[in-house]
Amino acid sequence: MPGIVNKVKRFGFDYATRSGISWAINDVSVPKEKTRIIDGAVAKVAALEKDYQNGLLSEEEKRRMAIEIWQGAKQAVEEEVALELDPMGSVADMVRSGARGTLGNLTQMAGMKGLIQNTAGVTIEVPIISSMIEGLNPIEYFMSTHGARKGLTDTALGTAKAGYLTRRLFDVAQDSIVTEKDCGTARGVKINRMSASGIQINYAEALRGRVLAEDAKDQDGTVLFKKGHYLSKGDAEALDASSIATVVSRSPMSCETRYGVCQTCYGMDLTTQELVDLGEAVGTVAAQAIGEPGTQLTMRTFHAGGVASIGGDITSGLPRVEEVFEKRSPKNPAVISKSDGLVAEIKEEGREKVIVVAPTAGQGKKDGSAYEYLAPYPRVPLVKAGDTVVRGQILTDGSADLDDLFEYAGRAVVQEYIITEASKIYEMQGASVSRKHLEVVVKQMFSRVKITDAGDTDHSVGDVVEDWEFAKVMAEMEGADKMAPKAREIVLGIKESALSRRSFLSAASFEQTTKILINAALRGSVDRLRGLKENVILGRLIPSGTGFAGSQKHAHITKLQSERPPSSAPSRTTSFAPRQTRAL
Repeated sequence: MPGIVNKVKRFGFDYATRSGISWAINDVSVPKEKTRIIDGAVAKVAALEKDYQNGLLSEEEKRRMAIEIWQGAKQAVEEEVALELDPMGSVADMVRSGARGTLGNLTQMAGMKGLIQNTAGVTIEVPIISSMIEGLNPIEYFMSTHGARKGLTDTALGTAKAGYLTRRLFDVAQDSIVTEKDCGTARGVKINRMSASGIQINYAEALRGRVLAEDAKDQDGTVLFKKGHYLSKGDAEALDASSIATVVSRSPMSCETRYGVCQTCYGMDLTTQELVDLGEAVGTVAAQAIGEPGTQLTMRTFHAGGVASIGGDITSGLPRVEEVFEKRSPKNPAVISKSDGLVAEIKEEGREKVIVVAPTAGQGKKDGSAYEYLAPYPRVPLVKAGDTVVRGQILTDGSADLDDLFEYAGRAVVQEYIITEASKIYEMQGASVSRKHLEVVVKQMFSRVKITDAGDTDHSVGDVVEDWEFAKVMAEMEGADKMAPKAREIVLGIKESALSRRSFLSAASFEQTTKILINAALRGSVDRLRGLKENVILGRLIPSGTGFAGSQKHAHITKLQSERPPSSAPSRTTSFAPRQTRAL
């Protein structure tokens, strides 16, 4: 046996030596053009300082413009580093494959370290010009200790925050279980080649394993795949190669299954690469898939004013993911158009800008005047005079307030915005999350309605109830010829959604235990034990995997049990649950 193991070891070592790569300090070199780029930036900053001394610029303007100059210089140096890299070398292999490091890391090694942030998260306007190969001078070394210490403390604090986010995500999605084959809905979601924020997505990957909600037709009307078709890897690649820009597919967000989701709306299980099995706890998988990379996300807010792509005070990293999922109002939100119309002009009032939109007939104010939107500093307009805008369009950079976006743009736009924003943060950190997992969580955020008129029901105005429960009450009222209730769709943050669940055991085990149990007692609530948590609390088998009658895992374990010979020994299994609970 040791001889065989040693042969396997030698075989592995041999091929690791042949195919592996190594690198030396000489494999990366300082770009020849670096001195010219730095000298140009230093001259521009000196001119800024002169204007500031002459009273032509304020201190904030000088600081912001200096930051922009140094960011441009670092970008130019980064491009030169990439050009000087040997395309056949080991370093280029590592960066291109994504196995180790990025071009940004390489720029710090061979180009320049660039702008850094102090412990308060504010960008220092004096950059570190040296690279690691050249070596930092004492002042630069002292400045870089800010970032090093901040990185370590952020990691320590960020772990706890990422853990709490995972817990909230699990609580909101834990009862999302695949409970039936097909809910029969005619609705679906549009999957575009370009995301809402303009990011080019991997179209074939986004479509693979989905079921079509409508026929997929190309530009000349030819049907490539019919409604209800399950898209294999080859089918998704064929659609990617075609001229089709938008495909309408089934999605957990449009699923009408009362408890959980259906097989057809969920589509492919990313673990098995086949249609998801009944009883699969897709909500738990989604929570873990979104929460696990959370610790990798940077815990910082960018304070680098300027162009739209890096607009000031835009929250990034884990705080932004939290902001989106908790539906928090941003400190300085993006401006949203209240009507269709035309951008008449963009006026400047000091440091702020005013976007004037002439609305389409019938959508304007009562007095017929144009809408004037104030874009406070440092928001940057994304539109220009003469552009056509639609109701709900985001007119400036920055993060949108989800309630405002929901009011003016509607449910589908907000759902897509949440998915795009969360995906963008993870992708920026190189930790992409499948869109499917985000859709499962977003479905839960949109699964409640708020009662506006109780009708002849037991509900009160302002009650937040699950959408399927409201639909059931509506049908009962109409059948009994009574006054039906009225409600409006709302979007909830994940914490609110977890606390407003039908299952009081699940909600009480999350947060605000006393309040939830008192409310449940006053209402005479009944918990049907449909989720995972409530069954774990009572010591029962969870309704998932082998515990879900109808799943392949359940069938397999039942078969194994039936094939096992009966035991002659008496059973020693004891149940510690109360007799009444066992009867359940």
